[in-house]
Amino acid sequence: MVVASESGISSGEVTPGTILDVVVGNTTVVASNLVDGTHPYFLNSSDSPGMNLINVSFDGTSYGNWRRGVLISLSAKNKLEFINGSCQKPVKNSPLFAQWRRCNDMVIAWLLNSLSKNIAKSIIYSQTAGELWAELEQRYGQADGAKLFQLQRELNNILQGTNDVAAYFTKLKRIWDILKVLNTFMACGCECNCGAKTHNHKMNEDQKLIQFLMGLNEGYSGVRGNILMMNPLPSTAQAYSIILHEESQREVHSGPHVSVEPSAFNVNAQKPNSEYRGENYNSNTEARKNNFCSYCKKQGHQKEKCYKLVGYPPSFKFTKPKRNFGNIQANTAVIEEGETSGGGAVITRGVAPSLMIPQGFTNE
Repeated sequence: MVVASESGISSGEVTPGTILDVVVGNTTVVASNLVDGTHPYFLNSSDSPGMNLINVSFDGTSYGNWRRGVLISLSAKNKLEFINGSCQKPVKNSPLFAQWRRCNDMVIAWLLNSLSKNIAKSIIYSQTAGELWAELEQRYGQADGAKLFQLQRELNNILQGTNDVAAYFTKLKRIWDILKVLNTFMACGCECNCGAKTHNHKMNEDQKLIQFLMGLNEGYSGVRGNILMMNPLPSTAQAYSIILHEESQREVHSGPHVSVEPSAFNVNAQKPNSEYRGENYNSNTEARKNNFCSYCKKQGHQKEKCYKLVGYPPSFKFTKPKRNFGNIQANTAVIEEGETSGGGAVITRGVAPSLMIPQGFTNE
């Protein structure tokens, strides 16, 4: 405080950003022109009530993520004192009261813009930013058993599956951070000589490491075994770096390859060979299905054109000769027109009856 008489102000040191109380006679005058850029009451020209602190509005879920984003934004703007109680409300007759009210209303507007419409309507009549923040903390910041159970079950069900190592580790890290924020046990800040504090921290890290290794695919069983054999066990970050290096090495050795879906083979296997037989294959197949011979019981022709009734044409060729069985040989002879076979019957063209000749005899 610098005390001034009617003749002037006594000497004293004044630092920027401090509130200067000047006593002139029986009247106290507060000099507010010393609020610079480092003071919580200072507002930049770019600050406006329509700004959004974060790009995601809080709708009642994931309060920890939203809270973390708001705290980072308010800290960057040097306005954390308005919600944590450090910046007290000045008296109404103080020259700084108007500046405090401007900053308080600005922080309230920023917080309301970061909330959903339903939640914002329920706390819009809060008088100070500290009251608004305390109301949100009481509603959504309390860690209950159901929420802890849900997070722990989600943590236990996380597996790598088709994700890469980075995406799998990110899922685990997100839940670990949420559980750390919701943890009701305060960390001891005093110096520990017995080593219990270091032991508890190491035990917590080992639990995270085991959870990370358990969810990996079986393809990493080799490197996982090598990590578990280390003494002492590495940290989760070190194990993640080792697994990530192993994944990169596999991608390098595998090289570029064409990924083919398994279903493509099934489709090709089920496709008929019609596309390789010409465009008219489908139409010819349908026509042959409609033609059925009632005499030989075969498809592809009708009874009026059956070769077994009307005879085989001269250009017809038999493509299936008879097989040989044991010592009996089946010989087929193609007889031209006008020739006779055995008994003198004339055959236009075809296959003569097989002559089965036992071994040791001749035709003579």
